[in-house]
Amino acid sequence: MTRGTWTRRTALTAVAAAAVTALAVPAGAQAATATGTAAASTATASTTAVATSTVASASAAAAGDVDYTTWQQDCQAVMNQALPALKQRIAAAKPGEKQAIVFDVDNTTLESDFGFSYPQPANKPVLEVAKYAQDHGVSLFFVTARPGIISGVTDYNLKNVGYKVSGLYVRGFLDLFKDVAVYKTAQRVAIESKGYTIIANIGNSATDLSGGHAETTYKLPDYDGQLS
Repeated sequence: MTRGTWTRRTALTAVAAAAVTALAVPAGAQAATATGTAAASTATASTTAVATSTVASASAAAAGDVDYTTWQQDCQAVMNQALPALKQRIAAAKPGEKQAIVFDVDNTTLESDFGFSYPQPANKPVLEVAKYAQDHGVSLFFVTARPGIISGVTDYNLKNVGYKVSGLYVRGFLDLFKDVAVYKTAQRVAIESKGYTIIANIGNSATDLSGGHAETTYKLPDYDGQLS
């Protein structure tokens, strides 16, 4: 990952952690102490506003060289290849076969570097494919390099925009010291160990897709690391 990518992830963690607190605190009590597995500190409505501004600025800078319309067209082109093949594979499911698709999160299922708000919008071409799959009995798993502290807000975000989450894999503390590709491969192995056949793995980085344990892979654009 580039230095810019880690800057964006740090900002994203800040706003997501603030969002956890905002969700946990009742209306009218934003200044109260919020506790929960995903939030380890107290935040107020003003803190949420500051964090949102921070991540918006970081994301805007990150996406400044990438045109949103072009990105969407490029994502659509990849998904236009994926959907017909997946329709055939889903239709050819063997009796008792548990089919699954694994997705990355940032700039794959969600518009992380373009969605300057929470919840972040879905990446529409990917959501279209995901909805077809989930409507035809395929389980959707999400494997992300995001840290565990924002697991709750990530899960909520994915479900809020239309994904049916069969499983969300985030990095624990020790995972932060592992190679991302190795970590993500291990999560796919864990999914297979539950009896699933991973018919596709969809992401926008080589670290999302390397390591095998998927019948097919689909690479979305990251423009040489400009998108996280």
